[in-house]
Amino acid sequence: MKIGIVIQRYGAEVLGGSEHLCRLVAERLAAQHDVEVLTTCARDYVTWKNEYPEGADRIRGVSVRRFANALTRDLEAFNTYSDWIYNNPHTRQDEMEWLERQGPWCPPLIEYLKRNQQQYDVLVFFTYLYAPTVVGLEVNPGKSVLVSTAHDEPAIRLDIFKDVFSKPGAICYLTDSERRFVQDTFPDRPLLEEIVGVGVDIPQQQRYPRMPEDVSAPPDPATSGDGERDQPAPAQSEADEESARDLSSHVLARGAVFRRRHRLYGPLVLYGGRIDPGKGCEELIEYFSAYVRDGGDATLALMGAKLMSLPEEPFIRFAGRLSDGERDQALEAATVVVCPSPYESLSLLALEALAAGTPVLVNARSAVLVEHCVRSNGGLFYADRDEFVECLKLIMADARLREALGRNGRDYVRQHYRWDVVLGKYERIFAKVRNAR
Repeated sequence: MKIGIVIQRYGAEVLGGSEHLCRLVAERLAAQHDVEVLTTCARDYVTWKNEYPEGADRIRGVSVRRFANALTRDLEAFNTYSDWIYNNPHTRQDEMEWLERQGPWCPPLIEYLKRNQQQYDVLVFFTYLYAPTVVGLEVNPGKSVLVSTAHDEPAIRLDIFKDVFSKPGAICYLTDSERRFVQDTFPDRPLLEEIVGVGVDIPQQQRYPRMPEDVSAPPDPATSGDGERDQPAPAQSEADEESARDLSSHVLARGAVFRRRHRLYGPLVLYGGRIDPGKGCEELIEYFSAYVRDGGDATLALMGAKLMSLPEEPFIRFAGRLSDGERDQALEAATVVVCPSPYESLSLLALEALAAGTPVLVNARSAVLVEHCVRSNGGLFYADRDEFVECLKLIMADARLREALGRNGRDYVRQHYRWDVVLGKYERIFAKVRNAR
């Protein structure tokens, strides 16, 4: 089967939830099918500047065809226009103007799709929000599958998106929360709908225990095990000494490589993804600072692309963009992973943390994140600053709670997010869409 996948950005360096999801799915489908990704030359979603070269490429076994955007985005002007259109009567033409201003605006991609759509058995559009999906779905709706990645946000109330959710041959959801939201918001939908989810690889269960935070810092020879100076340490058996050496080993301890590289000692709170106000990062820093002022002892490490300034505080560390392997090490090193975004249709960060056996602390304004916590019993959720502080204190103070949450999280991912199950659902949807024609 030849599968065409349409997405606004694509690449191993591209950070973004729907883009990352698209790449994971494309790479696995490519093992069984002829997969071609149609996308723009943009790497940055803020400006949509053409940074990748036009034409054909191949990334991790997937054929990729890029087209140049006609415009870059003036973010300030777009935000002003968005405020107006969300709060005033307007026309469909105004909404199309909004779509063009939002970007990416890429007429060559749509023209190529119109000329060549017959060569594809199925067209898969990732994320409802952007012009390649809104305009591209018009080319051959019956052949099209929408992976909507929808959540409650102002833009989804615009009338142009009614067509996006009514025209495709099928809609794929990532969670039950997303499906319920779309069903409540868009009564007119295709008959074929499916919660496909996403596959998450379970890291190999390590035979050694998670590194205790109190042994990750360089030892102070003048301080005994009970924290008081000038007191003799209690006698230890040979077995106890051997166990202590194993626990403190920088070779064996979980996450030790990441901690050593970034000089991180003690309890660690980790965030990963775009470091952006829209992802809740400003609020996260405010809440975490309140936790520290209230006596909390931890470091907040942020990994990903920095799209906002960070305060110069000793308890905040910027880890930068990490490779997939380094990201896995970071998730293992964390005492807790925090997911502050109020707008999520899945949250791969939460699922990857749970798969690593690391508890999560998530924003209660996201129904999807709350669903993960409740169904997995692998984390806690907060609705405001005080709840954030108290939840973080509870997790940090109770090692047995952390271990229990970690075990629950691994079991949840293992039961519900296996790649063989997810790919089987895509195969059935593709077959039904093709047979319906």
